[in-house]
Amino acid sequence: MPHLTWDSKTPPKPVPAALELDAIIYPQGNGYPGTDPENQLILGDNLAVMSAILSEYEGQVDLIYADPPFYTNKRYQVRVGRQEDSRRPQEWQLADGYPDHWPNVESYLDMLYPRLQIMHRLLAPHGTLYLHLDWHADHYARLLLDEIFGPERLLNEIIWVYHGPSPIRSAFNRKHDTILAYTKSSEYTFNVDAVREPYNPKTVKTFASSPKAGFGKVPDLERGKVPEDWWYFPVVARLHNERTGYPTQKPQALLERIILASSNPGDLVADFFCGAGTTSLVASQLERRFIANDLSWRAVHTSRTRHIAGSDTPFKMLYETSLPLERLSGRMDEFNITDSQVEIDPNLVDDLDYWEIDPDWDGEVFHSAAQAIRPRKKVSISRELMFPDPIGENKLAIRLVNIDGKQTQIIYPG
Repeated sequence: MPHLTWDSKTPPKPVPAALELDAIIYPQGNGYPGTDPENQLILGDNLAVMSAILSEYEGQVDLIYADPPFYTNKRYQVRVGRQEDSRRPQEWQLADGYPDHWPNVESYLDMLYPRLQIMHRLLAPHGTLYLHLDWHADHYARLLLDEIFGPERLLNEIIWVYHGPSPIRSAFNRKHDTILAYTKSSEYTFNVDAVREPYNPKTVKTFASSPKAGFGKVPDLERGKVPEDWWYFPVVARLHNERTGYPTQKPQALLERIILASSNPGDLVADFFCGAGTTSLVASQLERRFIANDLSWRAVHTSRTRHIAGSDTPFKMLYETSLPLERLSGRMDEFNITDSQVEIDPNLVDDLDYWEIDPDWDGEVFHSAAQAIRPRKKVSISRELMFPDPIGENKLAIRLVNIDGKQTQIIYPG
């Protein structure tokens, strides 16, 4: 088979990251204080992170969904404002999201190639990789995956179609993405009955009216059909309840179909370009374990808040120690503390995006027993948090995150 080559193509030599456990999050106190979750949300470069977990997880991941940069040569921003008019983008409050900007296609392939190779190593023998791209680079990726997995391991080339406005006037509107599904071996997980969908009402009516429909083959109309390899799901811009403001966020229904088809309850699902955290959130809701990772602090923060709001499953937060993780020290007089409640000064609320409490801070790992998130459709955040246990032998700690990403930690008594 032909291989894709370029001047800088070299065998990958990943350097493992040093990872440090920063916090364990118990959404709304669920599982606090005794649960030691396996689920992980990791801040760091995914090549170094995957290299770091390889010794523990090689051949152990049941499903990987990868949604890397698409080689669009754009720089994406995050919407961080609240109660904004979606029709007036000039008034949106924005922050840095992630860059998808490359000097040339060779540099893009230098990023993608080693990451696909290490994902192959992480996959279990029965595992599946779903690689999500579009017309900019899917043709390059197909050749890379043929090389790494073998062309016979292509399970499907899935086309995700969607609607939306487009500025294009000199060609047909580009309204689909490509998802390449490759299996590690010929023995793989595919739960066909978990993803069946109803037949079109016209099909049902046709079979009911004519015994000759289907050339004598009558399908099980009640059971439903296996979806085709083209899928229609609305983009997140049309799903008001799912919007996070994070760019290129994927709809939950898309990930639900992938996770139901190619994993089972209790399986390990990984997403190393996790973005807004859709994969890990849906995996958690479907009773799968997860590893989610991104280099962008904003992505990891968005994923954290979505898990707290949408799932009761505890998870660990780790970070690559080579990255700066600065937390400022705040003043205790900005809080009113009782035996089981913390109330924050109203002057801190305007720019506050998230805050949490560890009622028994040990000075090392933050055990988040209570959290408050600024809702997407409201300007303000809750000023009060109840924590599940009274302050123990250790100190009470409070962490705050502002819209601009500034992080503050307060210890009581200081």
